[in-house]
Amino acid sequence: MSGIYIHIPFCKQACHYCDFHFSTSMKKKDEMVLAIAKELQLRKSEFRDELVETIYFGGGTPSVLTTEEIESLIDEVYKNYKIAENPEITLEANPDDLSKERILELSKSPINRLSIGIQSFFEDDLVMMNRAHNSAEAKKCLEETTKYFDNISLDLIYGIPRMSNERWKQNIETALSFGIPHISSYALTVEPKTALNKLIQTGKIAKPNDESTQEHFAILVETLEANDFIHYELSNFGKENYFSKNNSAYWLGKKYIGVGPSAHSYDGISRSWNVSNNSLYIKSIQEDKLPNEIEILSIADRYNEYIMTGLRTIWGVSRQRIETEFGTEYLNYLHKQAQKFLNDGLLAIDNDILKPTSKGKFLTDGIASDLFYLN
Repeated sequence: MSGIYIHIPFCKQACHYCDFHFSTSMKKKDEMVLAIAKELQLRKSEFRDELVETIYFGGGTPSVLTTEEIESLIDEVYKNYKIAENPEITLEANPDDLSKERILELSKSPINRLSIGIQSFFEDDLVMMNRAHNSAEAKKCLEETTKYFDNISLDLIYGIPRMSNERWKQNIETALSFGIPHISSYALTVEPKTALNKLIQTGKIAKPNDESTQEHFAILVETLEANDFIHYELSNFGKENYFSKNNSAYWLGKKYIGVGPSAHSYDGISRSWNVSNNSLYIKSIQEDKLPNEIEILSIADRYNEYIMTGLRTIWGVSRQRIETEFGTEYLNYLHKQAQKFLNDGLLAIDNDILKPTSKGKFLTDGIASDLFYLN
């Protein structure tokens, strides 16, 4: 199983917390779509022996493309790659792009999964984050999309400054009221080169509170699990048969190609990433050159990556796989580093699988970094 990720680097406006690569100028949109189509052609040999089971449009805001443009890129994938019989084809979309007419259009396209950037159902939260949609649009688009799509995910952000536990519960309950089978939820993170960081530094917005963020996470896990969601990855919750196949493949170390500026690729041995500049990306592709850098992963790199992704998921870290793939030295190192977390009840071993406990889940990334093998 492998996947293709397509990065659409355009947004109507810049969210205050976002540090992904995008442009708010649509001037190069037509050229970009042609360049992405050409990159798909240029890289087909990389997946000569692979069966593609997922196609994922991320960004940026892929829903700023017309349905015709999206379909043209899907056609390009089908022309150049071997595709599974019923691939998962996901489109990230913002509520303001999902009018009744657009939802109907998309429902007739090959897109069979929507990932909708709701973030919050409260107007003042959306204003603070500089989202392009409002609360009414968020609710209206979910009313409409659920009529035409079965496989829908929505994003929610927790840890928003001054958000009470009760208000956070209301956000979750509102999401649940639409019968959505998948929810991705992330802590508000302050990245260095963002508007949010500047607003916090100048005192216009309060800094997220760690204690409040941890409480929100606990409420999220408890509420969703009580509603039959499976907490299959640190930030992702799905009902049975509704896990994201695209994201699951990434966490399980499957191969994927990322096309478009800033997109990353992985083949099990190396990682590559495209230039994060729209003009340079387009120019390079037009000259039949791949605008990427490649890093060959060492054994330690691959071990560290498996630790990071494994601990974040319900599949955990297999001690047998560590020994088979990386050797006894790495298994002994893992035991030594994990011991203090086992003693503190933050990690547990079940059927030879190392996993975070309920108590350790929120601290997963920090625990993983302590288990990393340092050369």
